Amino acid sequence: MSAISIAIVDDHPLMAEGIASVLQRRAGFAVAATGSNAGDILSIAANHQVDAIIVDLNMPGDVFQAIADTCRDMPGTKIVVFTASTSTEHAMRALDAGAGGYVLKGSPANELFEAIEAARRGEIYITPSFATKVIGALQSKALEKQAVDTAKLSVREEQIVRLLLCGKRNSEIARTLVLSEKTVKGYMTNLMNKLRARNRLEVVIAAQRLNPASFVGLGSPTRQPVDQI
Repeated sequence: MSAISIAIVDDHPLMAEGIASVLQRRAGFAVAATGSNAGDILSIAANHQVDAIIVDLNMPGDVFQAIADTCRDMPGTKIVVFTASTSTEHAMRALDAGAGGYVLKGSPANELFEAIEAARRGEIYITPSFATKVIGALQSKALEKQAVDTAKLSVREEQIVRLLLCGKRNSEIARTLVLSEKTVKGYMTNLMNKLRARNRLEVVIAAQRLNPASFVGLGSPTRQPVDQI
């Protein structure tokens, strides 16, 4: 059985040499290339066809983009992040970019081996002591996305918000959109529930925060009339 071909990209020579030494002492692993910046990640993947690349995050260049490009263009080459960063944001960005492992420097060498093997199987490995934080952050991100998706406005709701921004009352909105005033009140109730707003002013403010580009140049929400729902 051929050895697992590994590349190491880290701008600290001593760290790169240390990782290489650990890998070379492990049966079944072979170090094929090294690099020291983000650009080397994709270059090594293209020219050496390695099984996995161990990548530090704190290097010159856009490492996250390099990870994404490599995972997209060279799906057979797996990326394992080996970093001192305990930022859950960094971990999520690396995993979103396609990294198959996130191992903290200072972890036992066995964790790095496990991460490489897991990534090659198509699994994700995160340093166990850090995994709970990352999973919690990923869950929070998923809930936030779900909330945003739920709060998306329909075309008609956006029309109503635009008219609210112009200071229109329900009766005026109804005439403009050729709707009954009762229908407009129904839309207003739905908007308040969807945007968790207590009144017309909060509806407008929440809608602008949700999608600023849709309501550019349409006036200030502070000029809202005091009106019933």
